[in-house]
Amino acid sequence: MRLQSFFRLLSSTFLVLCFAQAALAQQNNADILLAQVYQRGIAVEHYLVSEKYDGVRALWDGKTLRSRAGNVIAAPIWFTEKFPNTPLDGELWLARGKFDALSGAVRKAVPVEEEWRGISYLIFELPEAPGTFAARVQRINDIVKVANVAHLKAVTQFRVKNEAALEQKLKQVVATGGEGLMLHRADAPYVTGRSDVLLKLKLELDAEATVVAHTAGRGKYQGKLGALLVETPDGVRFKLGTGFTDAQRENPPKVGSVVTYTYRDKTKHGKPKFASFLRVRQE
Repeated sequence: MRLQSFFRLLSSTFLVLCFAQAALAQQNNADILLAQVYQRGIAVEHYLVSEKYDGVRALWDGKTLRSRAGNVIAAPIWFTEKFPNTPLDGELWLARGKFDALSGAVRKAVPVEEEWRGISYLIFELPEAPGTFAARVQRINDIVKVANVAHLKAVTQFRVKNEAALEQKLKQVVATGGEGLMLHRADAPYVTGRSDVLLKLKLELDAEATVVAHTAGRGKYQGKLGALLVETPDGVRFKLGTGFTDAQRENPPKVGSVVTYTYRDKTKHGKPKFASFLRVRQE
């Protein structure tokens, strides 16, 4: 009985630590700008538009490269040694369809230099900088030009005349393997947190949720993961059972980790329709 009580206590302590870590990550996310989902009917001419890159969010504080959760990203010395002292916000990116390879490289405590050779740091914001976003974009271009580092690049920003032009551009990007588009209010000052000054537009929506529990698989998935029970930041719980590889079912995301999933719509109760696992969020 004492042994059972010990293991129950150990299990409870582990769960508390996992959820505390997830809560801390959510708090750190409030210190950076996060996008809301694009809704039809907005005046798109007031926005600067760019491609939405399928990469790893990274912040440069002038000395260290960190993830959106504040963890140090162990990049090779040569990768950052000529970066400017100016704080930067952007995306580490390898290529379209190469997220898994990118994530594998970035997550290593000791970087493998060859894995970093094709990675670029794409800059789309200047933390705490004054002025409008349009003015900051110009400054980003100037900073990147002066730095003259091949893998340090400014994200290309452009304007569209109307929603029809925006949708046409989205189709072009997706047709060539891109993920979607980002829209940033051209007149917006620098802000943090989830804000409507930054919008994401995709053919398929995505969101994040915290893993609460694992559900055992049946049939061909006997002895493996059947589904994840996850909880959204709004407290909505649902099962996420598709989108996993066999390897992921054998070694599923840990309880307390934050996962990204895709979906098409939501029910009246706020549950996502046709939800499918995409990836574990890079911390």
